[in-house]
Amino acid sequence: MPRPLHVSFAFGPSGEWRVDDVRPVIGEGIPKAERMSVTEGDSMLQAGAAFTLRGATSNARYAGRSELDALAARQEGLSRPSATRAALIPIRKTEAWWALAQDERRAIMEERSRHIAIGLDYLPGVARRLHHSRELGEPFDFLTWFEYAPEHAEAFETLVRRLRETDEWAYVDREVDVRLSRDG
Repeated sequence: MPRPLHVSFAFGPSGEWRVDDVRPVIGEGIPKAERMSVTEGDSMLQAGAAFTLRGATSNARYAGRSELDALAARQEGLSRPSATRAALIPIRKTEAWWALAQDERRAIMEERSRHIAIGLDYLPGVARRLHHSRELGEPFDFLTWFEYAPEHAEAFETLVRRLRETDEWAYVDREVDVRLSRDG
């Protein structure tokens, strides 16, 4: 497994991404900002940022070998020039979720909700990367980062709607939907 990659999403007056919309989906929202920057590496604090959300990549905790192979075969990288739209979706799960054993969470995510299978339907058009934040003491458990070209915007909306309709989302007690864009 590669070393975890620390990533910060800094909101403020500057950054490569323009913040187009910030909507609380479940629970409390986050402050609005004009711009957002994404920084990878150990420098987690951003000078001049109004606030920063931090996360780190980790091992695939709920994916089996065949799912990992399918994702690797279809996933394209982030920072594609055509991907001028993005979404950052911070999520916090309930204490009931964290009280479940790993295999119980896997059953909800994959056998019942088909989380990875749903995501595969939208690759390679929608690139994504999951960041874990719970272990960092952040206000969210996960920061999900998506990038896509404007022609994949409708597919992205369908992806998000399908995921929110699953059994897994009964365990979400805070979710914010941040939409962003950048010049191509």
